[in-house]
Amino acid sequence: MKEDKKPDNVVFNSETKTYDAAIKPYSTSVGAPVITATDNISWKNRSINKINHKVEAKYLKLQAEYNKMMEEFEYNKLIFDAKFTFEPIVGEVYHLYKRDNGESFLSIIAPEQCDFNALGSFYLNVDQTWEKV
Repeated sequence: MKEDKKPDNVVFNSETKTYDAAIKPYSTSVGAPVITATDNISWKNRSINKINHKVEAKYLKLQAEYNKMMEEFEYNKLIFDAKFTFEPIVGEVYHLYKRDNGESFLSIIAPEQCDFNALGSFYLNVDQTWEKV
């Protein structure tokens, strides 16, 4: 026997042999609003743009902090590699000079008071690190 085919506007489940329009997760009547997919491409593009700016800003901030840390490291390395015959006092400013033979030395004499080749003036912090003045 051939089964009777129901019209397209009638929601009939042929497996369970029931009318199940009421339990469908979507509307089934001809008068129901049209189901359209929302266009979220512009939202995605805005979100991608925002996250890209956020990541770039954080990267630039970290890069600046890294560069500052490396600069401090280089200054401290310069001073700890220099010759000096005294114990520096925390809170004082000292001056780094370079001799003609390339050797560097630390002094309490300011660049204005001498004719040495000055590399810079440095302040000794409480945590025993040198900060360029």
